[in-house]
Amino acid sequence: MNPAFASVHLIRARRGYTRRRTLNAAMLALTGVTTALALVPLFWIIGYVVWQGGKYLDWTFFTQLPRPPGVPGGGVWNAIQGTILLVILSSAFAIPPGILAAFYAAYYPNTPLGTGLRFGTDVLAGVPSIVIGLFLYAVIVVAQGHYSALAGGISLAILMLPTIIRTTEEMLKLVPKSLREASLALGAPEWKTSLRVVLPAAANGLITGFLLGLARASGETAPLLFTALGNEWFDFSAQVRSGIASGQNPVAILVQIIEQPVDSLPLTLWKYAQQPYPERIHQAWAAALVLMGLVLTVNVIARLWIVIRAKRMQG
Repeated sequence: MNPAFASVHLIRARRGYTRRRTLNAAMLALTGVTTALALVPLFWIIGYVVWQGGKYLDWTFFTQLPRPPGVPGGGVWNAIQGTILLVILSSAFAIPPGILAAFYAAYYPNTPLGTGLRFGTDVLAGVPSIVIGLFLYAVIVVAQGHYSALAGGISLAILMLPTIIRTTEEMLKLVPKSLREASLALGAPEWKTSLRVVLPAAANGLITGFLLGLARASGETAPLLFTALGNEWFDFSAQVRSGIASGQNPVAILVQIIEQPVDSLPLTLWKYAQQPYPERIHQAWAAALVLMGLVLTVNVIARLWIVIRAKRMQG
């Protein structure tokens, strides 16, 4: 080979290698900058909410009912109880049917019902939450003649369903078919295979889907305006004591509780932020901090559970 040609080829190769390294470094720097820019709003919001809301958090904020507007003190104990009640009701209404629908969509995707189920789920995911609240107002609230925690729980459950169904369906598709086929080959019926073999294998992904649905529902305000309305005097323990004192059975007490209006942290935040009283504005920031903390705590606990479960399965 001609030495001059080899030298030119080597110089070109080095230039190409240098150009590729420079381009790679530039793209890595660009991705790092864009990632930092994407995280800036997150930490900015968290930091600002902590700074504004942390100044007004105290023990009475978590343990007392609201006081009249303009009167210092009080808390959002009613909203905390209402949020927990709405989350329990919406999870009870959304998770079981969501899992069953996801199993059908994963096992029978090409049937008319499976195709319609996926299409309906996609459409439902795009429906504005306020439309769902207005629909349930006409269907449940008007029919009952009053606002209630039941109507609020159903509205949040409808918001959770699309996320639960689609996430569960995708997680079920990731489970190896050999596990399901082995269970069926050993004589296990279809329902037992789904519940005892496939569902535990996809548990980590399912919990993620539940949390995503819960995160969306727990921060919603619009549907609760038409269904739960709000109740500054809601006290679960007082309702239970009153029911026991009047000789009611547990079922009657539970029905009485879910049949009355309740408050929630997002609803309280929305109402307080519009009022001209400084005390209510301060409590709105504190409520925002508590709501953010609750969502973060649920996510951390679930992640820890997933890690511990994965280690136990590997061990």
